Amino acid sequence: MSMATALNVQSIVPAAGMGMRLGAELPKALIPIAGRPLLAHTLARLREGGVMENAIIVAPASHRDAVARMLDEVFPGHFFTIADGADERQTSVARGLEVLAEDTQVVLIHDAARPFVEPAVIRHGIEAAWRWGAATAATPCVDTILVGDEDGFLEATPDRSRLWACQTPQIFRRDVITRAHHLAAREGYLATDDASLARRMGTPVKLIESSPSNFKITAPNDLAMAQRLLSE
Repeated sequence: MSMATALNVQSIVPAAGMGMRLGAELPKALIPIAGRPLLAHTLARLREGGVMENAIIVAPASHRDAVARMLDEVFPGHFFTIADGADERQTSVARGLEVLAEDTQVVLIHDAARPFVEPAVIRHGIEAAWRWGAATAATPCVDTILVGDEDGFLEATPDRSRLWACQTPQIFRRDVITRAHHLAAREGYLATDDASLARRMGTPVKLIESSPSNFKITAPNDLAMAQRLLSE
């Protein structure tokens, strides 16, 4: 038995975003792709990685019942907890943290809009998080990144060899991520990802190399790409 399978890991899946940029009037997580809702595809990948059972789905309160029906239909016999999401992702994750099971040791946070995560990334991330306190999937930048000034002119060109594009899953020992969120809430600090909250608190965050295929569906071209990949 590997370290990853020996630990009590619970997943939080932020799924509260609406699909307005995709031209939809329902939550992004419920948008159908290749015959199944996006969230169902993502949860199936988490199941391959052994971290779907007892997952916490953070969904829009207005679509809570629809999400519950979908989970019952697609994953009969499996248990999920549904928490009400918020306008800010950080608040949504915090609400998920509030309903963790008592015996949870490691918390895996993965965007509902990333349906292509590889099981190996999940496994390596869990092992790294248990050792270091925190880990995040990321992919090395292949493009040169430019830093612009406030007027839109080139200001700096960072060393590409040290740049990574952030992804999920982001994985933490339970005490690390709960303390990081409490500190951020107390100080009114808002971040776009959870690993940054852990690093801000002083916890080292191990980068787990992932693949560009673990992209986040945010725009119509992303949706079209996912449709092609999942249809195959």
